[in-house]
Amino acid sequence: MDARDVIISPRITEKSMANALGTQYTFVVHPDATKTQIRHAIEEIFSVSVVAVNTVNVRGKKRNFARRGTRTSGKQSDFKKAIVTLKPGEKIELGGVNYFEQ
Repeated sequence: MDARDVIISPRITEKSMANALGTQYTFVVHPDATKTQIRHAIEEIFSVSVVAVNTVNVRGKKRNFARRGTRTSGKQSDFKKAIVTLKPGEKIELGGVNYFEQ
């Protein structure tokens, strides 16, 4: 798998932004990616040193919708999340703007 196939997108949430002030960054990754593949992809794409990688398989939530008198149910997609810890003093900048420090 190519490095760009492993890392899908950064996960921009309130909790991930608070962790990013330290040295932890959160990414949505390919469901079949291993911790080693994630480590190599982050190091290749962002040119940083990765200390640790933690992964979580997040299950999609079930939702109920009421539309025009009919009730339907649906489900959000499942995804895999990786929490990457960098060496102290290193940062990740995305597209020239550091989304993790706002």
